[in-house]
This record gives sequence, C-alpha cells and structure tokens, in this order.
Amino acid sequence: MKVTLDQDKCVSSGQCVMAAPEVFNQRDEDGIAVLLDAAPSADDADDVRHAAIVCPALAIQLED
Repeated sequence: MKVTLDQDKCVSSGQCVMAAPEVFNQRDEDGIAVLLDAAPSADDADDVRHAAIVCPALAIQLED
C-alpha cells in the first residue's frame, strides 16, 4: 500500500490521526495532518483505509 496526503486539502479534523496514529499525526501550529509512513505495513492497512474513508476533505489517497 502507498499512501499520499494532500496537505492543501486537509481541514485539520484529526480523523486520520484517531484512525491510524501510527501513520498520521498533526502539526502543532495548525493541526494540518502529517504523513508519518507512506508505505505502512499490512498490519496497519485496515486502519489506513478507515482513515481515508473518514477524512472529511478526501485528502488521503491510497494505492494498493
């Protein structure tokens, strides 16, 4: 799986961090999401897919 995050689309909701904290974080100054792991392990795949689904800005793209 390859993950991309469009920070320009991010609305700082934090849904991705709650769904997959091992893959996403947020900047302290403005809450914009930060991608920690662009190629997460298979163990994290379900959480990352959930993060992409719940992102209100559709800022997360996945490639399998």
